[in-house]
Amino acid sequence: MKKKDLLKTLKEYNFNPGKYLGQNFLIDENLLKFIVKTANPSENENILEIGPGFGALTRLLIESNANVTAIEYDRRVCDYLTKNISNSNFKLVEGDACRVNLDEIMGKTPFRSIANLPYSASTPFLGRVLEMNNPPKEMVFMLQKEMGMRISSSMGTKNYGSLSIRAQMLYDIKLVRKVPPQVFYPPPKVDSAILHFKLKDKQFDRNELTAINKVVRLAFAQRRKKMITAVSQHYDKDLILSALKDINKDENIRAERLSVAEFAHFALKISNKE
Repeated sequence: MKKKDLLKTLKEYNFNPGKYLGQNFLIDENLLKFIVKTANPSENENILEIGPGFGALTRLLIESNANVTAIEYDRRVCDYLTKNISNSNFKLVEGDACRVNLDEIMGKTPFRSIANLPYSASTPFLGRVLEMNNPPKEMVFMLQKEMGMRISSSMGTKNYGSLSIRAQMLYDIKLVRKVPPQVFYPPPKVDSAILHFKLKDKQFDRNELTAINKVVRLAFAQRRKKMITAVSQHYDKDLILSALKDINKDENIRAERLSVAEFAHFALKISNKE
């Protein structure tokens, strides 16, 4: 959707983009096409889109003949989409993507998620995705650059943290492209980034992931201190020391010095899940 078309629609619906909802609409057609080319949707596959807005990306996904399910929170936007997109391969769910039951909406069949994520929903939505019983096999997201750097960051960097590890436990993640503010209306005050997520072949079961995520959150709660300080308040110290020895780390190590694989081994051992 070009800027002039978007402005016309905003005027027609007496719509002012809400900052608290992170409503920044993508108006660069070349970038929209780049996202679709990167995702390469195929006929009849199931795609989940979050925050479709006025359907700029949605229409391109529909044109690929994929089955598109879009979740939109703003009732005014839902009203527009209902009136303007009637394709049989499009399904609109009115609701908060951070609260609805994603497993119930998408079912047990494989699917991918492609979206220009609203800034305000990015972190909680990703948290929900990482807890799904049937997570997307692949995701292509536009989100705030700072968050993109956090999610895709490597061990030992300042951006490496709890969210990095939880996401990389399930997905191989690549920051594909950085995006300037002027491709949006209204332009945000920060840069954005396109991230590509691919589900790893080896997956932990739900109980294992729950145990790992609990330990990861604890370990990074006081990231400036030794990891053992925070973790030993909830787990047996002898087990902690033994688990650290297994991964060739001493008791003075900080959380950001453990790789994703090391964290998995460490967390499962001290949780007696190994």
